[in-house]
Amino acid sequence: MNPATDIVNHVDKIAALELTSQRSAWANHDYDLDSDSESLRCSIVQHFLQTLGRDIDHASAHFLYKAVALSVRDHLMERWRITRLAVESGTKRHTCYLSMEYLMGRAFRNAVHNLSMTDELRAALEDLGVTLEQVEQLETDAGLGNGGLGRLAACFLDSCASLALPVTGYGLRYRYGMFRQTIDHGFQVERPDNWLSEGHVWELERPELSCRVRFGGRVELTTDADGEVTHRWIDTDDVRAVPFDVPIPGYQNGIVNTLRLWSSTATDEFNLKEFNAGGYTEAVATKNAAENITMVLYPNDSSENGKVLRLRQQYFLVSASLQDTLRIWAHKHEDFDGFADAHCFQLNDTHPSLAVPELMRLLVDVHQLSWDEAWSITTRVMAYTNHTLLPEALECWSLNMIGALLPRPTEIIQEINRRFLEEVSASGLGDSEHQAQMSIVSFDAVPVVRMAHLAIVGSFSINGVAALHSRLLQTGLFRNFSELWPARFNNKTNGVTQRRWLAYCNPGLAGLLTESAGQDWVMQLDQLERLVPLADSPEFQRRWQLIKQHNKEALASLVSQRTGVSVSTDMLFDVQVKRMHEYKRQLLCVLHVVHLYLDLLDGGEHPPRFVLIAGKAAPGYQMAKAIIKLINNVAEIINNDSRTSESLKLVFLPDYNVSAMELICPAADLSEQVSTAGKEASGTGNMKFMMNGAVTIGTLDGANVEILEAVGEENFFLFGLTVNQVEEARRAYAPSSIIAEDKRLARVFAAFDAGMFDGTESDLIRNVIDAARSAHDPWLTVADLPAYLDAQGELETAWQDKPRWTRMSILNTAHSARFSTDRTMRDYNQDIWHLQPIVLPE
Repeated sequence: MNPATDIVNHVDKIAALELTSQRSAWANHDYDLDSDSESLRCSIVQHFLQTLGRDIDHASAHFLYKAVALSVRDHLMERWRITRLAVESGTKRHTCYLSMEYLMGRAFRNAVHNLSMTDELRAALEDLGVTLEQVEQLETDAGLGNGGLGRLAACFLDSCASLALPVTGYGLRYRYGMFRQTIDHGFQVERPDNWLSEGHVWELERPELSCRVRFGGRVELTTDADGEVTHRWIDTDDVRAVPFDVPIPGYQNGIVNTLRLWSSTATDEFNLKEFNAGGYTEAVATKNAAENITMVLYPNDSSENGKVLRLRQQYFLVSASLQDTLRIWAHKHEDFDGFADAHCFQLNDTHPSLAVPELMRLLVDVHQLSWDEAWSITTRVMAYTNHTLLPEALECWSLNMIGALLPRPTEIIQEINRRFLEEVSASGLGDSEHQAQMSIVSFDAVPVVRMAHLAIVGSFSINGVAALHSRLLQTGLFRNFSELWPARFNNKTNGVTQRRWLAYCNPGLAGLLTESAGQDWVMQLDQLERLVPLADSPEFQRRWQLIKQHNKEALASLVSQRTGVSVSTDMLFDVQVKRMHEYKRQLLCVLHVVHLYLDLLDGGEHPPRFVLIAGKAAPGYQMAKAIIKLINNVAEIINNDSRTSESLKLVFLPDYNVSAMELICPAADLSEQVSTAGKEASGTGNMKFMMNGAVTIGTLDGANVEILEAVGEENFFLFGLTVNQVEEARRAYAPSSIIAEDKRLARVFAAFDAGMFDGTESDLIRNVIDAARSAHDPWLTVADLPAYLDAQGELETAWQDKPRWTRMSILNTAHSARFSTDRTMRDYNQDIWHLQPIVLPE
């Protein structure tokens, strides 16, 4: 069935008078569009026939989606304009959120939900012969992000708009997303994610606001009559940055904030002289090089060219965004007095750290401020959020590479560093060891620029994203900086927006919550504490279980569709979905599955369990890709063994994205959060699962610590070494002894040694297993495995006690308020941003 044809076949139902009336209203600037079902139906058909110019015989489903989305977007446009005017005229302070990625997911239903149009639009579409769900499935996920960092940024924007905070997101408009993941004979295969192939109806191109971003060239020094030295960045290769604006609607409050995405293009389309001379390829070389900047999200940086492209992306983002902000300010102000009081730039991880020298360059070189004036402004507007405890994940770029690509910003970085080291020396930390540890530019034979240090030195606020993470930053990774500037460091625990991750993705549960706790929970999640007295109610538990069962059916359908594996919804749905990385320890989960399988074969009894793992491995991360292969090899054996197929299933779900997670988290019974203690900054998947009633098994890492505090030990399955115990264990780590002393572990590793799961890739599988039982394994997988198996045994007992498990599930949802990004954004605003809510005109 073609849904678009169904719509067009109902066109005759709509009277010409209705269309004429609607067009008349628009012509007379009546922007308060009716959102009743009849008006929406008229709007959809008008967009289908007139805006898109489609006819009955050549209609496609894609144009159906566009027509409906445009009708919804119409209801955003005036709100968007009014919000912008209110910010420009009545807001004293504004935050610019700089992030290399935004994992937005589908925009259509989010807009419908926040505009409170669901019922009316559903009725309009049903009258036209299609369902809201059919239309929703026609939208492609926006390929603007990869994992938790990008999804966090998207949740932040939703909460800022819903709280009426004047916050603009700045990012890049990638032509291709991370990649589409397929599995071929168990191996990850990366395919281009051409998410813009059919356009993006939610964006507005703003070419009149384009700017130039410089690369290459050289710096020329000139001295005037007064002896003042001027630095001129000349002979540059310029790239044009074109903004595309995406609306971010708040929840039923009339606010529509903006996500501004920059697309790169050449300043000149092509060299006409070269083209006419027959050099067709050479004529468009500059254009192609410019467009490469925003071609792909996170290009593989294992090569030198990949590193240069990543650096170009990062500078392109910050330069265009800062130029845009300064342009808006200069339009109304003659100088920069008050600029710092009116702005905050929140750097989402180290990627936008070049904002520090770039703002200095713009203020000093372009707007002629003195160094001290510019530095005073810069260090009062920049705020840095750190998202990692892994030293190798803190970006360090070769000084020579930065110098060649960005000669003038490199000069500024070196001057910032010179002055900073003078401050360090004056503070009493001036010994050579402290200088070497803290310097922005390393003292190595081949020096690198430490981007995290650059961000710290240039920012008035440095925050971690969970209580444990922030403490470890101050006592470990950034201890010297914390001793120098203790007041700059603070914690802002991450969150997720309950509007997408509960109200939207779990409508059955959302209805029960509204019935039981009132409708205010959508904006005030602490209202869910009212569920606590209901946790032991047999009737409430029965309804809770029915909703979970329905959600499990939807996920089982997705699993069958993508993998061909059928699972029973009576099984325990055990889920670990996240970016593939050794520290996240997907391998630990698989080793437990192997233990279950072998125990079942030996006559052991376990409740039926379905284990789902999903996530993408970076193209250059060979060990993570090998772990995916191992997972699929294990799944192949287990899922095809008739002796255990009714009791155990394992699936690696390919192409994990936001839309998949919207089906996964409402269906999960168990949330696997098993990273090595001290390695996960926060995690947000753990929060989504908790909010939807999944029970967590996890280590004391990241936000797990605060989830445990919120729900209590009796509603959380804790295992594993603590941060201090991890450091102690590393001093004399002997995994072979741990394996020899535990029969369960010995049996699991013996199965791998016997080649049970090798398939045709024995060397690859052996490399993964040998790394795990190496004394040099930094992730201590074997060290935590016995305690992990013990905790899994405890939760099996709890799972078989249905009233107990359901009570745990209800209490996880009831105590999830502190993990809403509404709380997170209030914390940012209270301690860092100091914004006043947007006030719309009456």
